[in-house]
Amino acid sequence: MKVGLFIPCYINAVYPQVGIASYKLLKSLGVDVDYPLNQTCCGQPMANAGFENKAVDLARHFDEQFKNYDYIVGPSASCVVFVRDNYSRLLKEDKHRCAREGKIYDICEFIHDIVKPSSLKAKFPHKVSLQNSCHGVRLMKLSSASELNIPYFSKLRDLLSLVEGVEVVEPERKDECCGFGGMFAVEEDAVSVQMGHDKVMRHIATGAEYIVGADSSCLMHQNGIIARDKLPIKTLHIVEILAAGL
Repeated sequence: MKVGLFIPCYINAVYPQVGIASYKLLKSLGVDVDYPLNQTCCGQPMANAGFENKAVDLARHFDEQFKNYDYIVGPSASCVVFVRDNYSRLLKEDKHRCAREGKIYDICEFIHDIVKPSSLKAKFPHKVSLQNSCHGVRLMKLSSASELNIPYFSKLRDLLSLVEGVEVVEPERKDECCGFGGMFAVEEDAVSVQMGHDKVMRHIATGAEYIVGADSSCLMHQNGIIARDKLPIKTLHIVEILAAGL
């Protein structure tokens, strides 16, 4: 299989190590992975800010960049969901089947559901608290949403179980929003910060050394609160653990 690696622009700017870890992880699993150098923003910030028309050309560019891959994989549930759920509408005037239809995945979803490894080479002897992002839980089904009262599952926990030495815990209200929410953090900053602080404190209460999740935007929001208040916990994207030692 030929995989095109989609790295959202904010990850490249703030967490470049996440893109590097994603590439190394996929290669270690035998995936034929490529990073299209001319990729740009998927358009989610424009659409969320009320300028959806400005996202159309970005969607067309994305479609062109990734048209020759069997799968498109990215380490950001919110960006992947935006492409998956909105591009058909944004590109409805284009008389062709979009290149990403049915083949774009969050990296954890892709590894868990498509690659299905029975083991990983990673070692991470630390206690981590899972950050379940709203997009990841409710739109990508990376874990079970508590309000549905269905049997528990977590694809993130399943993948971390393959890592030697890691201890995984989850906070109280494990899939409650951290308060980021894209434009919400800008337009309702006081509420957003309080939600983020409450979330971080629940992670700290687990005794974990790290908050670990699949959405860098959630981690970035909480990391800002941690840095401001000098709180005793760190944030880490899950692919950095899954690729530890590669």
